[in-house]
Amino acid sequence: MKKLLIVLILFFSFISNISAETKRIISGNVDAKITIIAYESLTCSHCADFHKDVYPQLKKEYIDTGLAKIEFRHYPLDIAALNASKIAQCKSDQGLKILESLYSNQQVWVKGKTIEEINHNLKKFIQKEGFELNFEKCLNNKKIEDFILNDRIEGAKNFKVNATPTIIINGEKFEESLNYKNLKKSLQKLI
Repeated sequence: MKKLLIVLILFFSFISNISAETKRIISGNVDAKITIIAYESLTCSHCADFHKDVYPQLKKEYIDTGLAKIEFRHYPLDIAALNASKIAQCKSDQGLKILESLYSNQQVWVKGKTIEEINHNLKKFIQKEGFELNFEKCLNNKKIEDFILNDRIEGAKNFKVNATPTIIINGEKFEESLNYKNLKKSLQKLI
């Protein structure tokens, strides 16, 4: 009986360490009244446009003021996006900075005729930006890969995500044309 108890304690502490390792990339107050989920692919130009044109205003008016939080969930559309997602998820304390940097500079690293060329450009970019992580270890991390792929599966299953970016606000799929004006209209109704 004592051995069983020890085994169970070790098992549950191992499981909790796994989940602690991979965290969602969130911006804003975790207890905010409004939760925005953004399903994105790091190679998607529309997602990069969202980060350039919509997210800064959203951050200023809703996230930084504590009215909303945004969770960035992965919906990789190709292997390059999957690999970039693994890099963004690899260092939980830098995830948001890495994600923002990858979107802001998408054209710098998303180039090449093969996945090997794109990975090489991604690695060079991450090093140039000064993010300290073990690139190969992050790329080969099966737990992070499963976490990312589960985001994609859950998005398709729970919200019928079939394109990126897809925005979910407090559990409801945002169906309007994605620009700040339309997004603000929907958010104002929830305040």
